[in-house]
Amino acid sequence: MEENDLQSPEVFRKSAAASDDARDAGLKTPEDIVRYDNICYGEDPRWNLLDVYHLKGASGPGPAIVSIHGGGWVYGDKERYQYYCMNLAQRGFTVVNFTYRLAPEHTFPAALEDVNQVFVWIAGHAKEYCIDRDRLFVVGDSAGGQLASQYLALLTDAGYRKLFPFEVPYDSVRVRGAALNCGLYDTKQNILDGEDGLLLHYLNFEKKKYLEQMDTLSHITDRFPPSFIMTSCHDFLRHHAKPMYRLLKEKGVICRYRRYGSEDRPDLGHVFHLDIRLPEAKACNDEECDFFRELLKEES
Repeated sequence: MEENDLQSPEVFRKSAAASDDARDAGLKTPEDIVRYDNICYGEDPRWNLLDVYHLKGASGPGPAIVSIHGGGWVYGDKERYQYYCMNLAQRGFTVVNFTYRLAPEHTFPAALEDVNQVFVWIAGHAKEYCIDRDRLFVVGDSAGGQLASQYLALLTDAGYRKLFPFEVPYDSVRVRGAALNCGLYDTKQNILDGEDGLLLHYLNFEKKKYLEQMDTLSHITDRFPPSFIMTSCHDFLRHHAKPMYRLLKEKGVICRYRRYGSEDRPDLGHVFHLDIRLPEAKACNDEECDFFRELLKEES
């Protein structure tokens, strides 16, 4: 389902929930995973909650992945991403899976503020949960890919940080790499072209007011973390992936581009990698984690 086809958050939420329920039916917490649930990372006891997952037997700070969920800025939470995130944890990473405030109840920059608050929490609590704050990675898909790319630009560009009303812990955490999956990245052009969809609800229908802040691509520098850019043949946001890859290459950022599936595989559509029972999802998630490990080896 394409986010732009559903202007109503209520309709989108109902449809997305039914799809996610079917995808994850029967899945359970793996026996080799330790999980810490419902840790409050901010001021809102309903929305500012996170889980941490790692393999049993893990001790001491290790490389960690922060997952930023998708859902068109209006849908989703950590429960919808728990099995995907625990699957990543089975690959040897500590994984932080969190819920953030959603539109239209909470508009821009609420979700981005919550992403920032998670990193503030990590800076203060890393050792307690087997997280090495000097070896962090970020994964984000769909709207979570937009939030991930925007936040990574904030971490790495001082000028961009001046446009926002919150303090970013850029000197307390170190993101070594990212995987941007089926995301929307050129939000400014998306707005100018009128392809707003659910983004309008996030911006409270005041898109011109936030145009400068939403111009992420103008603030990507050579300090942006190495990135794995992923899409699929039937991803409705696939046209955003290759330009993002090219921009990163132009800036001198280490990056890798992969488009999965084929024209005869419509089941490998938008965010297919979340369906952990798919062989192609396993291949994608393996490749992204291998990419992260390569980055650690190169700096060791």
